[in-house]
Amino acid sequence: MISIDNKVAVVTGAGRGIGRAIAFELAQAGARVVLAARSRSELEDTARTIGSAASVIPTDVRDKDQVHALLDQTSSAIGPIDILVNAAGLGIFGRVVEFRDEDFATLIETNLRGTFYTCRFVLPSMIQRKTGDIVNIASIAGKVGSATRAVYCASKFGVVGFTESLAEEVREQGIRVSVVCPGSTNTSFSADKKGKALERMLSPEDVAAAVRMMVTQSRNAFISEIVMRPTQKP
Repeated sequence: MISIDNKVAVVTGAGRGIGRAIAFELAQAGARVVLAARSRSELEDTARTIGSAASVIPTDVRDKDQVHALLDQTSSAIGPIDILVNAAGLGIFGRVVEFRDEDFATLIETNLRGTFYTCRFVLPSMIQRKTGDIVNIASIAGKVGSATRAVYCASKFGVVGFTESLAEEVREQGIRVSVVCPGSTNTSFSADKKGKALERMLSPEDVAAAVRMMVTQSRNAFISEIVMRPTQKP
């Protein structure tokens, strides 16, 4: 395993849930972490938990200009970005015949297009330095479809396919692009909790530990995908 002491990591969706846990885990491993999400108050709460290793830059990943500003400000104020974790995401569920156009746009723009923007803007510097780690958080819903989740699954299938393809584009330049697909996780996605035993679900910290393993792997190898499930079905 390699050290990430003083490496610069940007984590989207860092205000709560999986993103918050990942930010804390990377900071514990020695990284300087930039926290990005729409809610400044949630980011500041995460930063207080982490301490001086954390910086806050409120960002809506659906907005191309805000994403560009996030990465520019990070590079200028802290240094070149070594690790990018795309954990920003949301879930809106419902039958296709009843699904609203605005909810479709929100899901795709947040879960998929936001990931595209961050990757596209961070890559030139990584390519120039011939090093970098990108980890995209997808879902089991990016591997298996299910009723009332067609649009959500489409967005997460998209993240998986995008990640696999991007990994092939940049692996020869020393950049590792990986995806984590968690199963039922005890976060604010209330629809995932209905009728389930919360103590059997994955915790955000379980996912964070997987991300830490990915970015501390020896540089001559990379873990391209992790699919995580609870040991017992919730």
